[in-house]
Amino acid sequence: MHEPSQPADLHPDHTDAAIGPLSPHPEPGERDDEATLRPRRLTEFVGQSRVREQLELVLEGARRRGSPPDHVLLSGPPGLGKTSLAMIIAAELGSALRVTSGPALERAGDLAAMLSNLAEGDVLFIDEIHRIARPAEEMLYLAMEDFRVDVVVGKGPGATSIPLEVAPFTLVGATTRSGALTGPLRDRFGFTAHMEFYSSGDLERVLRRSATILGVDLRPDGAVEVARRSRGTPRIANRLLRRVRDYAEVRADGAVTRDIARAALAVYDVDELGLDRLDRAVLGALVRTFGGGPVGVSTLAVAVGEEPATVEEVCEPYLVRAGMLARTPRGRVATAAAWRHLGMEPPAQAPGDAPTLFDGE
Repeated sequence: MHEPSQPADLHPDHTDAAIGPLSPHPEPGERDDEATLRPRRLTEFVGQSRVREQLELVLEGARRRGSPPDHVLLSGPPGLGKTSLAMIIAAELGSALRVTSGPALERAGDLAAMLSNLAEGDVLFIDEIHRIARPAEEMLYLAMEDFRVDVVVGKGPGATSIPLEVAPFTLVGATTRSGALTGPLRDRFGFTAHMEFYSSGDLERVLRRSATILGVDLRPDGAVEVARRSRGTPRIANRLLRRVRDYAEVRADGAVTRDIARAALAVYDVDELGLDRLDRAVLGALVRTFGGGPVGVSTLAVAVGEEPATVEEVCEPYLVRAGMLARTPRGRVATAAAWRHLGMEPPAQAPGDAPTLFDGE
């Protein structure tokens, strides 16, 4: 089996200020830890049962035909396993994996050089594919359909187009913003899968597997406690597990129980609902400073001393899913659940509560 190439700098779609214990984006230096915990086969991949079943059929059909499978598009929020699935696809096919990212493909020539070096059956993984430059995207259309690219030599009236054959390959694209993909690019993928947030039960299974690999003494009640504060995201669950492990080894006997997990997560400002310092600061400003809203995101960001992109991309998605913040045409509004979480009685006009997240196994 070919070894996958080392992932390039994938230029994640977020600001440096967005990094924190509950950010779904990888922290600097975290990729080595993630590589250790990544599943190698579909049978090892926890959660996403519908996607796993569909992908298994696609790959097995391709193996029996002896041809590369259809191009695969994986969409969904960060931290749910899109990169892991791309690596698994290559491993299941026994093919080499070539890794790049949309922002790295600024010119058509960058993509042409990568495509020309592919061997038959290789898997090309493009992370954040919605950020690929238009000239490279247009070249990708022809490569995906006809396995060839047209390279333009020269400039002006004397320019000529030279067709180059590309070895049959499988493109795996990953995106956190499927709506930002152009229609022509989306239509060229034969199989599209959307990754959903994990239930608490699936996150417990992720944590038990990671604890075994890391040698962490994770007790069942400790796994439950960490899982329910992980925002339905395996990357966050694994990050919290490592930090709870540090606390257990330094301030206890090394075993991660419910009480130890609670004490450790309190040190890291992660509360019982999976909110961190910035989340609570946003809710606090919205409720105490602006009377529950509505207020614009830029004004809200100034009130908490953060960039608007950080508030909008890191805090808001979870606060909306948790039923604590509502987006309206006039601005952000705190719900009744947000008022109560801060220990305050909600006003009559506050939007109602939402169902609890990630409880339905």
